Amino acid sequence: MNRRRDPRTVVLAVLTGAFLTLAALAILPIAIATLCQARRLYARYARQVARVILRIWSLRVDVHGRPQPGPRQVVYISNHSSTIDLFVLIALGLPNTRFFLSGFLQKIVPLGILAHLMGTFFTVPQDQHEQRRRIFARACRTLARTGESVYLSPEGGRITTGEIGRFNKGAFHLATALGAPLAPFHIFIPREIDPGVGYRARPGTVVVTFKPLIDTHEWHVVDVVANTERVRDLFVAWHREAWQERHDPRTDSAPAGQVVHARA
Repeated sequence: MNRRRDPRTVVLAVLTGAFLTLAALAILPIAIATLCQARRLYARYARQVARVILRIWSLRVDVHGRPQPGPRQVVYISNHSSTIDLFVLIALGLPNTRFFLSGFLQKIVPLGILAHLMGTFFTVPQDQHEQRRRIFARACRTLARTGESVYLSPEGGRITTGEIGRFNKGAFHLATALGAPLAPFHIFIPREIDPGVGYRARPGTVVVTFKPLIDTHEWHVVDVVANTERVRDLFVAWHREAWQERHDPRTDSAPAGQVVHARA
């Protein structure tokens, strides 16, 4: 049987699509009334939408550490290889933060509506070099003006589930240009619940671990490749540690869709 078409997956996918559509339609009158200028309001709304979707799929999020306070501009980065990541990222409620997302996701119209309202920067494929350069330059100017934080994943294609893929340089160019510290966090999704780039997620717990800030004050553009590889090495180590430790989440009794901050 096609793994993507088991009855549970089909039913939950339909429920998710219907809920996402209704959620996008419900926010439109508010967006019109606020002239599409209330990004923080839309982000809070999207956070609740994401948490409901996680609840639909019986997924919990166990968070270790905290994001940075809203007033401080940082460039959040994480590993990324699963459909689950998108909803986990929004559910975290990173304060005062915009996102980079693949432009392909705009084809999912309800998702595209919410993302546009949140001020998302949409990217194009890696081989469209000049267009990507313009997108990142525009984003850098916007972020320098607003002082907002931003999230983007540098991870490209992954070879196997147990390894980190190659890192693209965009996040590191951006952090260097802004002079903002990197705020890395690692996302651990057990194999038995991970749908990869599909949507056959199984019930379980995703573990998000915020790591120490990485100072970029003395970074230079000429060093971007070396800095990219250095940070990737950190993620490789964190990823292997996560698989070896097989995190024992302390929130298995928490309701699905809940984002729980574990005590230090």
